[in-house]
Amino acid sequence: MWAGEGSRLANCLVRFEEPFLEAPVVHVSMNMWDMGASQNARADISADEVSETGFRIVFRTWGDTKVARIRAEWIAIGPVRHEDDFRDV
Repeated sequence: MWAGEGSRLANCLVRFEEPFLEAPVVHVSMNMWDMGASQNARADISADEVSETGFRIVFRTWGDTKVARIRAEWIAIGPVRHEDDFRDV
């Protein structure tokens, strides 16, 4: 995406360590980005295809924005099999 043209979408499949009972609510954000300073920084990041077993992180940019790299972080919240299965991390 550094050329400022061509494919303007990247995605990454995330698999949960253990499946949820139903599709959880997933929040995705960027915690680091490296973009060209001569253009506007345009970016969209989201969770897609959310299921009990995982989801896809989708990153998009447009226009002449140049992206060297980004780093995403996420959190998934949903029901577990038993209340004792909830792990505090």
